[in-house]
Amino acid sequence: MPGTVIDNAAGQRFELAVPGGIAFIDYRREGTTLWLLHAEVPADLRGQGVGAQLVRATLELVRSRGEQVIPVCGYVRSFIARHAEFADLAHAP
Repeated sequence: MPGTVIDNAAGQRFELAVPGGIAFIDYRREGTTLWLLHAEVPADLRGQGVGAQLVRATLELVRSRGEQVIPVCGYVRSFIARHAEFADLAHAP
């Protein structure tokens, strides 16, 4: 399974190195709130749980830093809806 999610602040995205590329979530920061705009997983790895791993690790990192998210991305929004343990991090856009 892939490694750790990192915050590429210069690129404004969370990244997860995976075989064949990088899975990522683009974001925009406003203070301690992160607008999670778009998630993408390399085509060859879609449907294998990489997206869920990316979102879970991203939300855990956000929580550890005391930040909040606004899930603009439909995949991130649906992940949070299915995982109530992350509902406290999310605010409506």
